[in-house]
Amino acid sequence: MLKVLKYLKKSAISVSIIIILLCIQAAVDLALPDYTSRIVNIGIQQGGIQNVAPEVIRKTQMENLLLFTKDNNEILENYTLLTKQELSQQEYERYIKKYPELKNQELYKLKKLTKQELEKLDNIIARPLIQLSILDNEHQQEQIKQKIIQELPEEQKTLIERMTLIEIIKQMPEEQLDKMLEQTNEQLDEMMGTILEQAAIAQTKKEYEQIGMDLDKLQNNYILLAAIQMLTIALISMIAAVSIMFLSSKVAARLGRTLRDKVFEKVLKFSTKEFREFSTASLITRNTNDIQQIQMLITMLFRVVVYAPIIGIGGFIRVLTNSDSSMAWIIGLAIICIVGVVLILFIIAMPKFKKLQELIDKLNLVAREILTGLPVIRAFNKERKEEERFDIANKDLMQTNIFVNRAMSIMMPALMFIMNSIMLLIVWVGGHGVEQGIIQVGDMMAFIQYTMQIVMAFLMISMISIMLPRAAVSAKRINEVLDSKMSIKDEKNPKSFDERKKGLVEFKEVSFRYPDADTEILTDINFVAKPGETTAIIGSTGSGKSTIINLIPRFYDVTGGELLIDGVNIKQVSQKELRDKIGFVPQKGILFSGTIESNIKYGNPNMSDEQMEEAAKIAQATEFIQAKPEKYKTPIAQGGSNVSGGQRQRLSIARAIAINPEIFIFDDSFSALDLKTDAELRAALLEKTKDKTVIIVAQRISTILNADQIIVLEEGKIVGKGKHEELMKNCETYAQIALSQLSKEELE
Repeated sequence: MLKVLKYLKKSAISVSIIIILLCIQAAVDLALPDYTSRIVNIGIQQGGIQNVAPEVIRKTQMENLLLFTKDNNEILENYTLLTKQELSQQEYERYIKKYPELKNQELYKLKKLTKQELEKLDNIIARPLIQLSILDNEHQQEQIKQKIIQELPEEQKTLIERMTLIEIIKQMPEEQLDKMLEQTNEQLDEMMGTILEQAAIAQTKKEYEQIGMDLDKLQNNYILLAAIQMLTIALISMIAAVSIMFLSSKVAARLGRTLRDKVFEKVLKFSTKEFREFSTASLITRNTNDIQQIQMLITMLFRVVVYAPIIGIGGFIRVLTNSDSSMAWIIGLAIICIVGVVLILFIIAMPKFKKLQELIDKLNLVAREILTGLPVIRAFNKERKEEERFDIANKDLMQTNIFVNRAMSIMMPALMFIMNSIMLLIVWVGGHGVEQGIIQVGDMMAFIQYTMQIVMAFLMISMISIMLPRAAVSAKRINEVLDSKMSIKDEKNPKSFDERKKGLVEFKEVSFRYPDADTEILTDINFVAKPGETTAIIGSTGSGKSTIINLIPRFYDVTGGELLIDGVNIKQVSQKELRDKIGFVPQKGILFSGTIESNIKYGNPNMSDEQMEEAAKIAQATEFIQAKPEKYKTPIAQGGSNVSGGQRQRLSIARAIAINPEIFIFDDSFSALDLKTDAELRAALLEKTKDKTVIIVAQRISTILNADQIIVLEEGKIVGKGKHEELMKNCETYAQIALSQLSKEELE
């Protein structure tokens, strides 16, 4: 898989932008639960009051507050006393609107503090505020007052009963006051952190009411600001997500295009040996379906590889820092359950993914064979049998697909069950924590969100695990093509052809065996094909005629001896230069979808129309071309299926003639022509190729009667060489072939 991913270098900038956007999206997504917690805890429960330390407090209340702490100076140095005398008229009027109680008494206003200073002040002032809240509760006041009176002598009780609790506390001896504070602090120590903070903030809220502050406005402003911040964060996350998907799709599509180009470029360089190793159906599947699997994976990969770990790790860190860590074990339990489900399904399904791609290959192979051989199938009335063969391949693929899909379809319900169970567990454990004052409701909600983010990160990883095995198999199959060693390749420093021996083809003791064969197909082949002459090759079926001419353009390399063109061993020159010298007409006329013009000009699209028409005239194709309404613009279907066999052969010959090569090779290319057209074509060709080397493989004796040199093959060996008259006398094999086709009178 990593070998395939190296082609992402071309999209390095896009990949970098994707990673940056993923980090931004993860950061803003991780911030949202914290805002939810604040809205619930501060905006709703605390009425928008963020800190324990009052923003403003009455002077009398401050004096009472200082009775319950020894940190008087540390508290007072953080407040400024607001008096009418020290304030300008404009400032006074502004403060009056905000703090109406300023009309009746002086107020202390909190200075601008740093976050650390404010937290320190909150810790100092929290306990005195709670102790001060007791003074606002008449029932508790009476209880404390009676307790103090019981400890006094009888003569003092009457006097004390007339005093308020705060007056009593102010007149207490320092030792007695310290003892009372110590007892109160012991009771406060039993209170949990969140309960202590909530109680202190409740007292701050009461103080704001006494001052006349608009608490509804304070609460609404806080919630509105938090909502705007959340909407902004959500908008950033949405923009980042859309941009990421757009860029990921673009990167994946570019990688798919690159891989298709690389695979196709490699396949074009394959010799027949490599084509035997990879079937045509398999190569098509590798260049389409396999690359599509990788493309689909890449589209999702960045979100998982980058985003999921950031969300997972970041969420876990925030849980430990921003929430109560006593529930962190729930996340660990969720992760263990999810990983367990994914691993089990991965082990079950992984072997089937490899088989799946092989079955697609098989289905493509069967379909290709049936479609290609449809005329034969119909001729032998074997439609039912071929339907059954296709049905078997199709059913095998279907059953494997069903197994894989069933296994993977279990994953999502199982993971959703785990996720919902974890949510219930958090509510259960968190509910007890809220009841005991360990955590606040908002913190529990934030914990649920963080947990869901972490679980979703693992869900994303589990989803990619469905695609990864199949894509890994596809990547391996693509690498098999890209890493395959070429049996025919150019030398690093290829030689140039000798222009003095232009068109000369020499076989010197050439032998050849197919890569998977045990015996030689050709043995000790020696002959020379000269420019201006026609060399014909004839022999019985399987004698090696087509093999010989396939060696000339290096469709195969000789395994013994030397094959020289223009005086140079063809292994020492570049394949492009070699094939530029050859006009090859295969045994089966192959045309490409397009027009007659595009097929004739296939070897040189820039040739003039005059050259094209001359080539068609020599190939005896003008007659049927002119008979068509669109002439040379007549459409040609794939494989030339909309023209006859003879017309396909003539257009193939015209295509070879049009490039005006040094060497013409005709591999039984006249077999589909009638005798009259055959004779006319050879006569026209003789004039065109008078200074060219012509090599013809033929079954008809009439085609090669006038050849300058006839090579007779039998079982891969040359058993005769010479002109027609010589071979009739000296070569029994040739004579038998000739007499089987023509009478003695016709041969003389």
